[in-house]
Amino acid sequence: MAQDLSSLPMALYTQQQVRAAELLAVSEGETTLYQLVERAGRAAFECFTQHSERHPQLEGMPLLVLAGSGNNGADALVCARLALEAGHQVKVYLLKTQGSAEFEQALSAYLNLGGVIDSPNIEAILQAPIIIDGLLGTGVQGAVREELAALIRAINQSEAWVLSLDLPSGIVADTGVAAHIAVMADVTLCFGGLKQGLLTSKARHHCGHLAFADLGLTPFFDAESAMRVGGEMLKSHFAARARDSHKGQSGKVTLIGGDFGMAGAIRLASEACLRAGAGLVTVISRPEHQLTVNVSRPELMFWGCELVDMEVYLRLGWAQVVVLGPGLGKHDWGYNLFKAAGLSDKPCVLDADALNLLSQEPRRQTNWVLTPHPGEAARLLGCSVADIEQDRFAAVRALQQKYGGVVLLKGAGTVIFDGKQMVVAPVGNPGLASGGCGDVLSGIIGALMAQGMDNMQATVVGVVVHGCAADLAAVQGERGMLASDLMPFIRQLVNSDLL
Repeated sequence: MAQDLSSLPMALYTQQQVRAAELLAVSEGETTLYQLVERAGRAAFECFTQHSERHPQLEGMPLLVLAGSGNNGADALVCARLALEAGHQVKVYLLKTQGSAEFEQALSAYLNLGGVIDSPNIEAILQAPIIIDGLLGTGVQGAVREELAALIRAINQSEAWVLSLDLPSGIVADTGVAAHIAVMADVTLCFGGLKQGLLTSKARHHCGHLAFADLGLTPFFDAESAMRVGGEMLKSHFAARARDSHKGQSGKVTLIGGDFGMAGAIRLASEACLRAGAGLVTVISRPEHQLTVNVSRPELMFWGCELVDMEVYLRLGWAQVVVLGPGLGKHDWGYNLFKAAGLSDKPCVLDADALNLLSQEPRRQTNWVLTPHPGEAARLLGCSVADIEQDRFAAVRALQQKYGGVVLLKGAGTVIFDGKQMVVAPVGNPGLASGGCGDVLSGIIGALMAQGMDNMQATVVGVVVHGCAADLAAVQGERGMLASDLMPFIRQLVNSDLL
């Protein structure tokens, strides 16, 4: 199961916003920078204590504290001092003995208590049972210098339980990427404001269990940079249906795709659309695929299309929402359907090869949802996958600016942007890295749009339903999890009385 993030704040911030809140709190006389360091260090010690109580193998074990020379290192030194006061065995390794004013104040307090400092020792790090990571804070941007990289490699090679303060050393706060190499933490305790990067990209792998301490800064933030969403939001989005409702009121969706060899994609998307509550679902695909689509799901209506004809346009006109792309292909058959769907004025979800075709003939539209993975996003923007992953927030903004509508950038910590609101959904797990899972997501979003949710709401809720379904399916293991394994959990998650 994925980590439970429901106790974390909804609002996410950049590191500049957190720094601005700190300075505002200080300027208004509510605190000092060193008092913030003391609060952070105490929160770190309490976090360690709570986890050691849950893990008996940690009790009585010595702490190895690695501290840089900035305020992140100062937080670690306060934690070391409190651990020493509580009777723990503590060893502190410092890279420098001089640093920020807060660092030097924290170091003095630790030494006055009888604490001892030393230079880092790789062998000792490899043997440490508990490590407090206070090496690098939010200022990291470029590559980590070799001296620090060697320490991080040793931390990651050790069998220690690792608590990272504010963020794992080497992770970039605003994007979640690893600057070069980054600490693999068991727990990351974020301070002040929850950094947006910790919920996406490499940070999803490096943070371990993510915890939060606000340090009293919450009143000093202005508008957030993004919002976090998770499974806790679902209950409020699925009211019970009226007892006299009928299928025509539950949404009509037409799904288009499934060129030769790709019938499974449209089959998965269309079943997911039904499971997410759409009342009537029509599939337009190759005639040869009717058996594949209908043999185990007769509830799906089917139109076999060799050429775009009037029946295709009738079924586009009949639908409230169109889902275009699963298994569509990029040959003449798929291209002609792509052009036909483009003539419709209906809200549309574009996925897979529909996005690849769009990259060849770019246009901007307001009433669609684009659902690229990083490779498709790179083609849409004419850049590399590495460029997309370097800053997923910047990438989704660029996609929305170029193509309009709602853009959903898939990946570890899906990012969604509609031109106004940025949303991060840290749901799902690596079991979704298998064929067909993206098609399932498109079907869910199309169903929710057809049931009356606006495009942004349907996209956000659809991502959460999809991710939470994957987390439920992964109880039996992530490896070998199939897209079709999500279906019973999708049905469960769109019924509030079952949540």
